[in-house]
Amino acid sequence: MLGRIRALIKAADPDIVEEWKWRGVPTWYHGGIVCTGETYKSVVKTTFAKGASLDDPKGLFNASLEGNTRRAIDFRDGDAIDEDAFKALIRAAVALNTRA
Repeated sequence: MLGRIRALIKAADPDIVEEWKWRGVPTWYHGGIVCTGETYKSVVKTTFAKGASLDDPKGLFNASLEGNTRRAIDFRDGDAIDEDAFKALIRAAVALNTRA
């Protein structure tokens, strides 16, 4: 699942930079942190650093909804991914980070 998510992130923003932080958590940057991809036994949690500030018209965010800043999507093995909506969230997060 993490491989699928990584490919979608790179497709949404070819200029995004991936680094591994915090004991092996992939973290994607473009003008600041865009999101992380934490792996757990049953989910890959993709946490958007400024997710609360992003429009989510397709309702992808399904975790960490109570926070003031972050929002996350828990992907389970075999889940269908709305690729267009996910890539739109990535692009919106980059636009938020790079807004002058």
